[in-house]
Amino acid sequence: MIEGRGPSPALVLLLVQRLPDTCLTVALASGGREHFGWGQDRHLSADLFDALNQNTRATGQWGKGKAPKIPQYPRPQAKKAEKKAKKPRSVAEIYKHFRR
Repeated sequence: MIEGRGPSPALVLLLVQRLPDTCLTVALASGGREHFGWGQDRHLSADLFDALNQNTRATGQWGKGKAPKIPQYPRPQAKKAEKKAKKPRSVAEIYKHFRR
C-alpha cells in the first residue's frame, strides 16, 4: 500500500469476496436486509423442509381424498420499490448539485 492512498481495488474485491454468506454486506447485495442471516445452509434447510412436506403430502393416505395444505417455509421476500418516472438531469443540474 502506498502512503496516502487506500488499498488497491483488487485487495478490496478480494476481501469482499471472502465475507461470510450470512453477513449484512452480502444480504444487501442479494436484495435487502431481509436476506440477513440467510446463507446457503439456511436456504438448503428451507428447501429440505419444503421437499419433506411435499413428499408427506404426495404419499399420505387421506381419509376423504383431500390432502391438507402444508405451508412453505418462510423465506425472505424482496420489497418492491415504487417506480417513479425520473426525469433525466442535465449536465448543468448535476454540476449545480455537486457545487453546493
